[in-house]
Amino acid sequence: MRVDRKNDLSLRLLEVFGAVMLHRTTVDAAEDLGVSQPAVSLAIKQLEKQLGFTLFERRSQRLLPTEEARSLFARIEPVLLQLRSIETHVRDLREGTAGNLRIMATPPMGHSVIPKVLRRYLAERAGVTVEYDVRRMEHVIEEVEVGSADLGLVLGMESHQAVDVRVLQSEHMVALVPSAHPLARAAEITPADCARYGHIGLDQVSRLGVLIRYAFQVSAVPYLPRVLVRYCHTAAVLSSVGMGVSIVDRFTAMSMIDHGLVVRPFRPEIRVGACLLTRPDTPLSRLASGFIDAVEAALLQDGHTPITADRHLGP
Repeated sequence: MRVDRKNDLSLRLLEVFGAVMLHRTTVDAAEDLGVSQPAVSLAIKQLEKQLGFTLFERRSQRLLPTEEARSLFARIEPVLLQLRSIETHVRDLREGTAGNLRIMATPPMGHSVIPKVLRRYLAERAGVTVEYDVRRMEHVIEEVEVGSADLGLVLGMESHQAVDVRVLQSEHMVALVPSAHPLARAAEITPADCARYGHIGLDQVSRLGVLIRYAFQVSAVPYLPRVLVRYCHTAAVLSSVGMGVSIVDRFTAMSMIDHGLVVRPFRPEIRVGACLLTRPDTPLSRLASGFIDAVEAALLQDGHTPITADRHLGP
């Protein structure tokens, strides 16, 4: 036996009915819905025709619901509340103030600029949740490639066959030394200075480590670090306890200047880009676009912030 499941009821007419039930006048219901009063009256008449019974009786300026209207409203009120919730959620999605965003970053950005951006970004978007992780570059690339992360933020990557790469800002690497170090007053620090006083190196599996090795090579200075580490932050921490010069990215330097370290230019210059990784042929959500804008604004602001930290030099 065939059952006809066609629904002739209009959700919009039911929404108008709900507004009239709440306000008991077509004028107030029209104001709530943002339509004209005649439009509300017409909608009620259309709904009564569909239903086959009267919904309201007029008493002076107010409308009194019939028993049938009360019974119907009891059934549809939860639906109308859910509809309002859906409309609010859709508006939040449209404006980029609700939803879930998955972000991954490598340590230099993941432990410096990104946490600050996240704090401001989420403070303005109560309906947004973020999944955030800091991993090695190969893991960030992999997660973006398979779609497990919406955005990846890394340093020193020009291109990759599996993901789209966009350079947000380029920065020079710098040298860190303790404030009491002989090189603390130097105008710049070179590979020769590092060889003389000892330095902390970055493993060549790191893109930044490869760039530092090349700077030593073009300066004709053997690359012989006293300690070899994987991450710039580790190198900076070792510098802070007197283990030698560390050559790090600007973001790491900014996060470490309150640890008794002095920042000095490193020559020859090593320029690295702060890069955004996204999945090819995948449109960005409004949430993702908004976060990228926030990151670019933070990078621009930080780029104008001096990090020489001369206050650590003493009188």
